[in-house]
Amino acid sequence: MKKIDYLSTLFVGIDIGSRTNVVSAINFNQEYFIKWKPVPNAYGGTELLENMIADVLDKNHIFKYVIIGMESIGFYGVHIANYLSSSKKLASFSTHVYCLNPNEIAQYKKSFNSLDKNDNIDSFVIADFARVGRISIKPWRGCQYLALQCLTRHRMHITECITREKTYMLNNIFLKFSEFAMLGKGEHPFSDKYGATAEAILTEFKTNEDIVNNSVEELAEFINSKSHGRIAEPEETAKLLKTAARNSYRLDECLYDPLTISITCSFNCISSYEKELKAIDSAILKTVKGLNPLEYQILNSIPGIGKVYSASILAEMGSIKCFTDNNSLAKYCGIVWKQNQSGNFNAENTPMSKAGNRYLRYYIIEATGSVIKHCPEFKAFYDKKFAETTTHQHKRALALTSRKFLRMLFGLLDKSQLYSLEKSK
Repeated sequence: MKKIDYLSTLFVGIDIGSRTNVVSAINFNQEYFIKWKPVPNAYGGTELLENMIADVLDKNHIFKYVIIGMESIGFYGVHIANYLSSSKKLASFSTHVYCLNPNEIAQYKKSFNSLDKNDNIDSFVIADFARVGRISIKPWRGCQYLALQCLTRHRMHITECITREKTYMLNNIFLKFSEFAMLGKGEHPFSDKYGATAEAILTEFKTNEDIVNNSVEELAEFINSKSHGRIAEPEETAKLLKTAARNSYRLDECLYDPLTISITCSFNCISSYEKELKAIDSAILKTVKGLNPLEYQILNSIPGIGKVYSASILAEMGSIKCFTDNNSLAKYCGIVWKQNQSGNFNAENTPMSKAGNRYLRYYIIEATGSVIKHCPEFKAFYDKKFAETTTHQHKRALALTSRKFLRMLFGLLDKSQLYSLEKSK
């Protein structure tokens, strides 16, 4: 992006609403060229908005550039951003469209002491936010990235649904089979509490007494059948299961059927979500083809990151050329920490900012978790940070490792280099 002369720029602010958008346009001296003009949030309204901006540019030859800002409030502004960023009427003015963080606009609005209380004033505040050079994000990137984002963001939605359903189901599992829910890793009968064998135990045995009253041999045969022989020592697993059932709370008879039905329903939901997740992953890999092939190849070269995470990071990040350094990329992700210092005091707890792109932050952290398992360098760094504190150990270590991962990611993409284990040491 070439350097823009702000004195020759028209700053447009759009206050997005579900049915109506309010538009203001000002120059660098805060003079209005469009003042609080409402237009419908529809195709015809966006055409009208385009013509209004084009008319101002035709009548005022001092303008060579256009910066359009709007608050990022879900899907209400997507069509407008897409339309204006690809407008042929505005293309000759190096038009850039930005979807801004509403929190930043709200904080900036507080700096106006004498601003009238008016629902339409927000469009001016957004335009002025652009005028003073407060925009730090990258412009709207267009349909190709939007198509990929639709899939990667829906994938995140599905994974959140799976996590939420598992958490909800665990409450019911605790009521029915308390020890099964509470036993930790290394003590539990199954490595996966939500696997097919665990599902069979929780749904086909009505009560804990049914498990206790079964012989070890019968229970081992049941486990071997449901796991298709994948559990190495079914008899040991059966003994652990019987002990857990014996140590669990007992319920009134009337509670077992409703709990079993609820748990069965949750397993069915999780199964459906996981099936859809596979379909989404397949669609992501099909959509990412041809989109920044070199950067996609570089991301794929990092052990453990995988094709889906690579595509998801690319969808939210765009090209690495949009960022000046790894710090700007980290800030865009929201993987940064605000300093809490006064005099000789330095706070030990400094929460992550999380003010950036939450989707990119999610995929960076997920990818880091996978890379830790495949790269000794990152595993050693994670273990070191894990051992440095006794509170929030995993979250803290994973977040700090994610920041290290971002530095490596930026370096590889900026230099157009594939990952090399030797160079990473």
